[in-house]
Amino acid sequence: MTTMHATPPTASVRWLSWAMGLLAVVAVSAVLFVFDPTQHAFYPACPLHKLTGLSCPGCGSLRALHQLSHGHFVEALRLNPPLVIALPVLFWMLLRRVARETGARTLPPVPLPPRWGWTLLGVVLAYSLLRNLPFAPFS
Repeated sequence: MTTMHATPPTASVRWLSWAMGLLAVVAVSAVLFVFDPTQHAFYPACPLHKLTGLSCPGCGSLRALHQLSHGHFVEALRLNPPLVIALPVLFWMLLRRVARETGARTLPPVPLPPRWGWTLLGVVLAYSLLRNLPFAPFS
């Protein structure tokens, strides 16, 4: 019985993959910039919200990204604080990954101890609970 071993992709294939991914991000960002999620129905609806009326941790993300793309930081923060706060870290982690995968200069890591993962999980769960409370300032 013979086994097939996958050969690792060449540098040019990795560059092409990242370039296509970047092009997709730019295209989606352009659509999000031009078309406000509150005024256009082609954006996907949250299944949890549709079924239960409850907001999940991601509810408001498209609206927050739309507001950020127009420079409205405070409004974006009001719509989905965890997303807005996490974006710089996520962006840096993506840049590091692209640099590593494409063989470009290595960027320093984000020093996140393992307990931060549990803290993040706790924050997301607390945020999910609090944002569904029916009174101010949570509603």
